[in-house]
Amino acid sequence: MLRSVVLAGGGTAGHVEPALAVADALRAVEPRARLTLLGTAVGLETRLVPARGHELATVPKVPMPRRPGPDLLRLPGRLFDAVRQAGATLDAVRADVVVGFGGYVSVPAYLAARRRHIPIVVHEANPLPGLANRLGSRFTPFVATSYPSTPLRGATLTGIPLRPEILTLDRSPAAARAARAQYGLEPHRPTLLVFGGSQGARTLNQVMIAAAHRLTAAGVQVLHATGPKNFDEVRAALPRGLPAPYVLRPYLDHIPSAYVAADLALCRSGAMSCAELAAVGLPAAYVPLPIGNGEQRRNALPTVEAGGGLLVDDAELSADWLLANVLPVLTSAERLAKMSAACAGSGHPQAAAAIVDMIRAAAATRRRTRARHAAS
Repeated sequence: MLRSVVLAGGGTAGHVEPALAVADALRAVEPRARLTLLGTAVGLETRLVPARGHELATVPKVPMPRRPGPDLLRLPGRLFDAVRQAGATLDAVRADVVVGFGGYVSVPAYLAARRRHIPIVVHEANPLPGLANRLGSRFTPFVATSYPSTPLRGATLTGIPLRPEILTLDRSPAAARAARAQYGLEPHRPTLLVFGGSQGARTLNQVMIAAAHRLTAAGVQVLHATGPKNFDEVRAALPRGLPAPYVLRPYLDHIPSAYVAADLALCRSGAMSCAELAAVGLPAAYVPLPIGNGEQRRNALPTVEAGGGLLVDDAELSADWLLANVLPVLTSAERLAKMSAACAGSGHPQAAAAIVDMIRAAAATRRRTRARHAAS
């Protein structure tokens, strides 16, 4: 039986949501265990973790400087303080296992756990692991990945853990009609969902402004989350009197209902977005964020190669591309059905359960170690 588990995953939805999904799965099978989410005081976790009914502890955010300078000189002191605070949390809750999901919070959690001989479980959501999980994977045999090609030695492929609400989502025609009514959309029109992550995506917004009249004239209605900072700009630029409903929101507080309302999505290809869309069987046109090491393109490839999505570079996305490639799918029930089936087949619905099994196995190693020491 697990007594206490600390899950380190803060800063971005890509770290927080998998941690919450595993916490939910743990709560279902280990209702007496104390679950503590370790995050920062400034990330999404400050809102998301309490809303899901979990305990939140925080450590200072310690980003890795990308170039030499004063921040690099201050890094050792900042990291020492973060490790100290992470260790204080592990001691206070008497953690049996630490589970890390990468990002700023995981490094101090891994280092504090290793110092205390607390077993570690690592989950990597992206095809290419970040610095935190490359470090964490050196401390443990319990490593889970979301893609078979992720270069972490000895890893087990589990996929990305998702919350039960996503895994059990009803996308039947009746549910779609009800969800569309909730957003002020018409019940039977083909529906395009546009979102660019929690902060929106300027490229997607600008293309939708340019394509809005032609899309809606073809009978497509749109549910478009602009990002809070972009909402006023997009609202001012969007053509008036469009032929079909065009619902503009700064942010979608309940993305599952938007998935139900939609027939197809236009979005970035963050790891969580790709995993959720595959799980619910919603096809998408993916536009990878054109920065970093190309991980967003890698996130989308399994679904696209399975026939469940489209892929276009940020620089190539335009209103003409949208009308030539997305509109024919949206207006063909047969193509939508085939893409939806292919998309759904590329997911990993048992990911959270597999990681719970890893956590239990890690905890068992500590119990066996303690028993050997007691016997000697």
